[in-house]
Amino acid sequence: MSAYEHAFRSALFPLYETLLRRRSTLRYLREYEASQWLPADRVAELQWHKLRRLIEHCWREVPYYQRRWKELGLTPEDIRSPADYALLPTLTKPEIRACFDELHASSWRGKLLYKTTGGSTGEPMRFGYTRESYERRIAAMWRGYAWAGARMGRRTLYLWGMAIGQPMRAHAIKDRLYHAAFNRHMLNAFLMSEEHMSAYADEIDAFRAEVIVAYAGPLLRMAEWLLANGRSVHRPQAILSAAEALHDAQRAVIEQAFGCPVFNTYGCREFMLIASECGQRDGLHLTADHLAVELVGLQPSATGGSIGEIAVTDLHNYGMPLLRYLNGDLGTPSAKVCACGRGLPLLQRVDGRKLDTLRTPAGHLLPGEFIVYAFLGVTSIKRYQVVQREIGALDIRIVPDAGFDSSVLEQIRGEIVKATGTSMELRFELVDEIAASASGKFRVAICELH
Repeated sequence: MSAYEHAFRSALFPLYETLLRRRSTLRYLREYEASQWLPADRVAELQWHKLRRLIEHCWREVPYYQRRWKELGLTPEDIRSPADYALLPTLTKPEIRACFDELHASSWRGKLLYKTTGGSTGEPMRFGYTRESYERRIAAMWRGYAWAGARMGRRTLYLWGMAIGQPMRAHAIKDRLYHAAFNRHMLNAFLMSEEHMSAYADEIDAFRAEVIVAYAGPLLRMAEWLLANGRSVHRPQAILSAAEALHDAQRAVIEQAFGCPVFNTYGCREFMLIASECGQRDGLHLTADHLAVELVGLQPSATGGSIGEIAVTDLHNYGMPLLRYLNGDLGTPSAKVCACGRGLPLLQRVDGRKLDTLRTPAGHLLPGEFIVYAFLGVTSIKRYQVVQREIGALDIRIVPDAGFDSSVLEQIRGEIVKATGTSMELRFELVDEIAASASGKFRVAICELH
C-alpha cells in the first residue's frame, strides 16, 4: 500500500465522507469487510434476518405489496424460511413504472433519493432509494473492487461513461480536484472511436495506473487495437471489467494486450455492485450480506448447464423496496466454495442481458458468450453482431477485414450449428460498420423475439 493510499483511506476519505458529507459509508465498509469472512451458513442467517425485517416492513408500509400479496393470499407469516421467499411474486420494470407511487413506503415519502435507468429497451425507469441504502452501496462497491486490488486511493484509470459536452468551468475544476483526490484519471468511453484510439492509448500510457476500471466493450476495443497495431502501454497490476458481461474469450484478448489479470464485476444502476471476482477468479462473489440475489426460472443452456433470470432485493432500501426485482440479466449458478475463505456465495458467471440471449428451435437458451466463441480464431473479421428476429433464423452482420472470403462464413456456420442445430437458418450480411448503442456499449447478440 502506497503512502498516499494509506493517507487517503485513513485521513482524506474519512474527512470528506464523514465530516464534510456526513455519511456513514466507512462504518458500513468496516461492517462488510468483517461480515465477508463469516462462514457461509452465518452469511445466510444474516441475509435471512435482514430479509425477514424488510418483508415485515413492506407488509406494514408499502401499498403495492399489501395489495399484491393479498391478491395471492399471502402474508409475512407464510414466509417462514428463505425457501418460502420464492412464493412472493417477482417485480418487473413495467410494473415499477405502472405502480411507482404505490411502491413507496408511507413513512419515507418525500425523503428519498432518485435515479433513472438508461432504458436499454427504450423505456427508462425511475426508482427511489434511501440515504442509508446509497451509502451501503458505495461501501459494497469499495469492498468488491478491493478484492481485485482497486482499493480507494490507489492510482486508477477509469475508461468509463461520462457526460458528453463541455461542462461549466467551475464544475470542470471541481471534477478535476475530486478525481485528483481519489488518485484517478477519467477517460470518456462514449467518445472513443477508431481515429482517437492512439490518443487514448497515449493517455493510458502516460497516467501509469496501477489499476484500470473500464466498461467491457470499450476495453475490448482498445485491447484489439493495441494488438492489431503492435502497440504496448504501461502495464497495470490489474484490470476490472464492468457494466457489461465479460466472456472468457474476451478476457483472454484483454490480458494479452495489457499483460495483467482481468477481473470481472457485475452490477446494475438500480443496485450498483452485485457481485465481483476475488483473486481466485473462480466465480463472482455475491454481496449476500447486502443484497439477496436469486436465479429464477432456470432453463437448460444450449452450451450445457442451466441459466436463470437474476432477481435482486436490496436488503436496506426501506423507502422504495424492490423485492425480487428482475433486472433483465441472466446468470449461471455455482455450487463451488471459494478457496479465498469468504463466506459469500458464488455466481458462476453472468450470461448477459436477457435481451442478448438467443433461442434455438429446440427451445434452449443460447447465451451471447457462445457467439463470442463461435467467432474465436476468425482473424479476417473486424466486427460482428448476431440478431434474432424469428425463432428459426439468425441474421449475422459482419464487417470484413483483409483476407476475408466465403470460407470464413462456412467456418462460422460450422461453429454456430453445433449449438443451434441445422434447422436454424443463418443469414449473413456484410456491412461497413456496426454501431455501438447510445450508451457506448456494444451488443454481440440481440434477441428481438417477443
